[in-house]
Amino acid sequence: MDFYYGRVILLTGASSGIGKAAAEHLASLGCRVYGTSRRTEGRKQVFKDEHSQGYMEMLKLDVCDKESVKEAVQYVLEKEGRIDVLINNAGFGISGAIEETSEQEAFSQFDTNFFGMHRMCRSVLPIMRRQKKGLIINISSVAGLFAIPYQSMYSASKYAMESYTEALRMEVRDFGIRAVLIEPGDTKTGFTDNRYYCAESENTAYPKSKASIERMEKDERNGSKPEEIARIIGGLLSKKNPPVRISVGLIYKVFVQLKRVFPNRLVELILRKMYA
Repeated sequence: MDFYYGRVILLTGASSGIGKAAAEHLASLGCRVYGTSRRTEGRKQVFKDEHSQGYMEMLKLDVCDKESVKEAVQYVLEKEGRIDVLINNAGFGISGAIEETSEQEAFSQFDTNFFGMHRMCRSVLPIMRRQKKGLIINISSVAGLFAIPYQSMYSASKYAMESYTEALRMEVRDFGIRAVLIEPGDTKTGFTDNRYYCAESENTAYPKSKASIERMEKDERNGSKPEEIARIIGGLLSKKNPPVRISVGLIYKVFVQLKRVFPNRLVELILRKMYA
């Protein structure tokens, strides 16, 4: 418990799902957690435990708004004097065929999932460099390793996060900053119900898309609990040199290994059988 005591954590997308579970778990370990959400009105303390000394406060932050990011980061810095851990969890999913995804819809997906992460990193990295230490945890997805049909924009945004984080690790290592990817598989959260469907999908020319998306949503509703991801995040805080990535779920760990050794056509065939 002493190791976690007082660690200052800034966590985006903390109002539900993985973010909420992570915020509550880290606070229970004794961390000082600042969770964020676009929908949070005002600032309020939502958790304080006299035994763990953990603390959690929700802040209003829109990762798509540079000024909103700046204000939230500055608030935490003024109150705590430092930021030890940044967890980039804010995101959502778009479903639909590539042909039926507009440029605006595609940009919206990247603006939140990828550029939102980039805005957060740019705001926090100068603080961590001055501290000469810090940890950045980017919540990716197994879809960042395996492109899913009719989830192309979501997969692409997570693929981009993967390479971004790999480069980030090398750039900031000399400053004592570490970065790591967490790649959840199917997880039972509100993410499923909040999925956005491309406008043109209503009269789709791709008849298999509906069944594919229904299969994915069924898997998500029967997936792992977000508390499992929260415990993995908590475990990372005690690692001096965290791994590049952590894939969550036995079946997905197997998939990762198969992709490394199996021909691409075979991997594609398996995914087509599952989702196409």
